[in-house]
Amino acid sequence: MKLTPYWLDTAPPFAAGAEGDVSGRVDVAVIGAGFTGLSAALALAKRGASVAVLEAGRVVGEASGRNGGHCNNGTAHDYAGLVAKLGAERAKAYYRAHVDAVDTVERIVREEAIDCDFHRPGRIKLAAKPEHYAGLAKAYETLKDEVDPDLILVPPEAVRQEIGSDRFHGAMIQTRSAQMHVGRFGVGLADAAARAGAKVYEHAAVTGLKRLPDGRWRVSSDRGTLEAGQVLAATGVSRAGPFGWFRRRIIPIGAFLIATEPLDRAVIDRLMPRGGNYVTSRVIGNFFRPSADNRLIFGGRARFAMSSPSSDLKSGRILQAAMADFFPELAGVGIDYCWGGLVEMTADRLPRAGEHRGLYYAMGYSGHGVQMAVGTGQAMAKVMDGQPEANPWRELDWPAVPGHFGPPWFLPLVGAYYRVQDALH
Repeated sequence: MKLTPYWLDTAPPFAAGAEGDVSGRVDVAVIGAGFTGLSAALALAKRGASVAVLEAGRVVGEASGRNGGHCNNGTAHDYAGLVAKLGAERAKAYYRAHVDAVDTVERIVREEAIDCDFHRPGRIKLAAKPEHYAGLAKAYETLKDEVDPDLILVPPEAVRQEIGSDRFHGAMIQTRSAQMHVGRFGVGLADAAARAGAKVYEHAAVTGLKRLPDGRWRVSSDRGTLEAGQVLAATGVSRAGPFGWFRRRIIPIGAFLIATEPLDRAVIDRLMPRGGNYVTSRVIGNFFRPSADNRLIFGGRARFAMSSPSSDLKSGRILQAAMADFFPELAGVGIDYCWGGLVEMTADRLPRAGEHRGLYYAMGYSGHGVQMAVGTGQAMAKVMDGQPEANPWRELDWPAVPGHFGPPWFLPLVGAYYRVQDALH
């Protein structure tokens, strides 16, 4: 069993990385070569800007390459709750931003001819308890009427048509959601940015950021120093470097996944007939999907802990037990991959993008980063080109999380709270 992400292990190498030292002057320096940074770099370079992307590790080596491969069009919130909190107009705008982001991913895949198995089989939210179905039905009515007319509601008596398991009690299907091989997409996105003229530097951790008297930035890294007219921080959960302002506002939560050995195609078709993105309705739930080579990619917040080899293994055993509970016939299958990553949560689970003291930023996707990182990266390229209205998150303030200065000391308490919520509801 490999303790590396399936997506990264099976992606082609990125061969178009910039060689030599980081130096010179550019119009824009992008910090982070995940989906946000690469998407922004591609759009900026196509607009004629000179762009350098500085990545501490490998292209899409962190959250962008460590997720479940779901590209979903729904928000992280109950839509009615979002309306109650923010009003109907803003709630609709935020929901549509998620829908538009999936369309943006598809457009880039098509325009750049990225071979990443992109398709749109839908997202199936499964009622984990009988009483959860009523909540799904209520959400279905509101969403279908206001923002998502293509929804499908699956009553309890028909749920076996959507999943080969006795553990669920109805479902709601968001038909416009997509899935893809995120490792191949990420490398293809980096290749596209490089073709457009961006210089993508791997293993170039940013160690210093200084605003110069003329308004430009000096960006120092492990591979050298350059000057940039604008800087976009697309770092996500960065535990090192001069990003303390963001660390106080991002809550890193571990997410863990396993990938089975390749299964018989008949087994995949029987267990997951739609072949889509499945997610359960529990607070500490699970998410899963088949891969193009007939594996089951199965994940969840198995433990409220950070990712490490030992933590990943412990979480993998919990996930394997959950998978066998849903699908008893998979109890004995081999697990080829087990890995973890960090989800960059904000306190209200809404993304953040904007400008802080001249530094542009985009991050905090709260479990919806596959699509939102790509869409927000494109939006921030427009913002940096003088179109502030392109940023759907521009009206949100971003206060620091009280008592949070980086290391998430409170994760065990959060986990205990959510387990109680799961037991009660």
